[in-house]
Amino acid sequence: MAKSTKKASSKAPSTQAGKSAAPVEEAAPDLTVVIPCYNEEAIIWGAVEELHAGLLELGRSFEILISENGSKDDTRAIAEKLSRAYPEVRALHSDEPNYGKALRRGIKAARGTFVLCEEIDLCDLDFHKRALAILDRDEADFVVGSKAHPDADDKRPALRRTATQVINGMLRVLLGFQGTDTHGLKAFHRQRVLDTVNRCVVDKDLFASELVIRAQRYHLRVMEIPITIEEKRPPSIHLFRRVPNVLKNMARLVWVVRIRNR
Repeated sequence: MAKSTKKASSKAPSTQAGKSAAPVEEAAPDLTVVIPCYNEEAIIWGAVEELHAGLLELGRSFEILISENGSKDDTRAIAEKLSRAYPEVRALHSDEPNYGKALRRGIKAARGTFVLCEEIDLCDLDFHKRALAILDRDEADFVVGSKAHPDADDKRPALRRTATQVINGMLRVLLGFQGTDTHGLKAFHRQRVLDTVNRCVVDKDLFASELVIRAQRYHLRVMEIPITIEEKRPPSIHLFRRVPNVLKNMARLVWVVRIRNR
C-alpha cells in the first residue's frame, strides 16, 4: 500500500493567539556624526544635506545627530524637517544655549561604533576619511583635528586664530595639556571614550577641551592630525561674550583636575 505524503504548507508559522511578533531591533550604524547647533537657520539645511551626501559616498552605515540648543531662530524647526526628510538624521533639542551640554548629549545618544564631533560651519569630510582610517587600523582611540598643528591651514580671521592660541596656551600651563588644539573636530571609538565623557564636569565652551585633556590623563591613545579650516559664516556667539564663562570653567577645571586630582 502506497504511503501518503503530507503537503507542505505555504504559510509562515502563526504566532500564538493574542501575541504579536517581536519588533526587529534596528542594527546600530557604523558612524554617528554629532553636530551641536545654535541659531543656524541660514546654513543648517544645506550643510546637513551636503554632509549626508558625502557620508553616503563612504559606503558605511551612519546617523547624523543634530543637537540643537536654545536657538532663537528657526533652527529647531528646520532640524525636525531634516529628520523627516532623511531617515539617517535625528534631531535633539534643549531650551538652554549650551554648546558643551549639546555635544555631551549627542555623544551619549550616539549609537555608532565611531563618533565624529562636527561643527555645522565646517562638515569636513576629508577629516572624516583620514580619522576613520586611523581608527579602523586601531592606531588611536581618539583623533583630534587640530587647527594649530604645524601643517594645518587655518583660514579664520586673525582674532579667532589668536584666541585659539591663547586658550590652548592656558590649557598647557594650567592643566598640563599636551597637544596643539582641543576644540573642534574629533573622532573616537565611542565605547572606549564614553567613561571619559561621563567624568567631565564643565560644559559650554570648555567641555570639548576637558574631554581631550581627560582622554590624555586616562591614557587613551590620542592622535592629532592637521586640518584646513575655513568657516562658512561668523561665529553664532560673539567671541568676547564667551570670555567670562571660559575663565570661570578654566578655574573650575584647575581645581578639579590639578588640585583635587579627579
